[in-house]
Amino acid sequence: MKGLSFFDKVVFAINVLVVILLLTACLCSFVPYQFVRVFSILSLVVPGLFFLHILFLLYWLLKRKSQFLYSLFTIIVGLLSFGHFYGFGDSGVKEAGRDELKVMSFNTRGFNKNGWMNGYGVGDSIISFIKKQDADILVIQEHSRARFEQLRQYPYRSESPISNHRATQAIFSKYPIVGEGSLDLPRTNNNIIYVDIVFKNDTIRVYNAHFQSFRIIPSSDNFSDSKKSEKTLRRLVGTFAKQLEQAQIFRSHYDKSPHVNLVCGDFNNTQFSNIYKIVRGEMVDTFLETGSGFGGTYELWKIPLRIDYILADPEFEVLSHQNFDVKLSDHYPIMATLRLPSHE
Repeated sequence: MKGLSFFDKVVFAINVLVVILLLTACLCSFVPYQFVRVFSILSLVVPGLFFLHILFLLYWLLKRKSQFLYSLFTIIVGLLSFGHFYGFGDSGVKEAGRDELKVMSFNTRGFNKNGWMNGYGVGDSIISFIKKQDADILVIQEHSRARFEQLRQYPYRSESPISNHRATQAIFSKYPIVGEGSLDLPRTNNNIIYVDIVFKNDTIRVYNAHFQSFRIIPSSDNFSDSKKSEKTLRRLVGTFAKQLEQAQIFRSHYDKSPHVNLVCGDFNNTQFSNIYKIVRGEMVDTFLETGSGFGGTYELWKIPLRIDYILADPEFEVLSHQNFDVKLSDHYPIMATLRLPSHE
C-alpha cells in the first residue's frame, strides 16, 4: 500500500472485494451443496466480475503498480475454474447428413398462449420458425399441447404426463421413440422428461430438463425499494436451492442410463453455477465446442445470460452450434448438429 494515493487506496480496496467475490464464485461452482445459500447468486454476475478485473488490471498496469497481480491471478483462477465463455466457432448450423442429428431446444413460453408478447400470431410464427429449421429432434420447454397438430413433420412425440399437473415439456422426433419417462420433481411446477430414440444402430436417451424458474419479471422495479429488494433476494436464493435439489435428482437418474445421452433444456442458471456443473458432469457443451459470441439465451435486467443448453455424452462429435436471434419468446432457441462416430 506504500506509495498509493488516497484514491488508489480506495480503488485497491474495491479491487480486493471483487477478488474475493470472484474467487468465492469459483469455489461455489465446485461445491455440490450450498454452504452459504446467498453466495449462489454470484453465478449470475460472474461475467461482470471478470469485466471489472480487466478494468482493474489495465488501471494498475497504466499506473505501473504491482497491484495488477491481484486481478491477473484471479482472472487465471477464474478461467481455470469456468473455462472460456466466449465462443469463436462458426455461428451457423450445417445441414445434417444421413448419419448426423440436428437437435433444437426452445423454451416457447407456451407459444405465447397467454399473450405475454405483443403482436398477432406469435405462436404461429414460432411454428413457422421451427418448421424452417427442420431439426431431427425438437425439445420444447413450456409447450402447448394444442400445437402438436401443426408439427406433423414429426411422427413421434412425448409430452409431460397430463396427470402430473405441471408445466408441459415435449420432445418431438423424426426417429422412433421406444421408451419414455418423467422425473416428477417435488414441490414445483417444473419437470424433466426423457425419451429413448432409435437412431441407426443406437438407442439415444434425450432428456428435456426445465429447472426451477426465477419467477421474477426482469425489471429494475424489483430493486426500487428495500422491501422489493429483500423479496427478490429471498426468491433468488430459494430458486437456487430448489435448482440444486433438481440437478441432483437428474444426476442420479442420468448415472443409471443404459444409453448414450443428450440433455437439452432451460436450466435457469448459468455455466458458472454448481447446478450446471452437476448436470454437465463429463458431458460436452455444444456451445463451448463450436458456438460463437457469448451465446446468451435469456435477458435478466438487460444482461444476456446463457441458461439454455444442449449437452452431449463424449461419444458424440459436435459439428456445429447456433444461437438464433429471434424474439419469439423470453428465451432464444438453440440448435446443434451432432454425429456418432460409430456411424461413419
